[in-house]
Amino acid sequence: MKLVSTPLQDCYIIEPTIFEDERGYFYEKFNEKRFQELSGISGHFVQDNVSKSSYGVLRGIHLQKGEDAQAKLVSCLEGSVWDVAVDLRPTSQTFGKWFGVELSADNKLQLYIPRGFGHGFAVLSPKAIFAYKCDNYYKKEAEGGVLWNDPDLQIDWRLPKDKVILSDKDLQQQLFIEKNY
Repeated sequence: MKLVSTPLQDCYIIEPTIFEDERGYFYEKFNEKRFQELSGISGHFVQDNVSKSSYGVLRGIHLQKGEDAQAKLVSCLEGSVWDVAVDLRPTSQTFGKWFGVELSADNKLQLYIPRGFGHGFAVLSPKAIFAYKCDNYYKKEAEGGVLWNDPDLQIDWRLPKDKVILSDKDLQQQLFIEKNY
């Protein structure tokens, strides 16, 4: 496992060590002890979520607020997505900045997103199965978010705007300046 820094404070790409031969491949998807050694981050994941989506689906930008905030470790198990993290921590040096990375079944990369960040992804392949490990339990009352196409953030979702498929919830998120995070 290799930890790669991103331009956002405390947000990391995790590259697994992959062992391949004529039979296929093997890799350790997550090792809590190794992750803590590499990152200095101590945390314990308590919930796993999986979603299935088709091309053009954009989910986000979501987060859990306050004591219910969640750090996430995300990956794409089938297909590919453009994954985006937005630093919404007002005291952070990278507050209001975003970072994107393609996560796919082929590259097997993961993205660690700390508490206080918004998160979203756009499906680039015909179908994608996406996995989230969370370090806190989901609570509907703690939901927050930012509008996917917020003009202040200028996120490049890597999809033509006419192909973006959004939920009603995502269409109604607030602007970054409204501080729903």
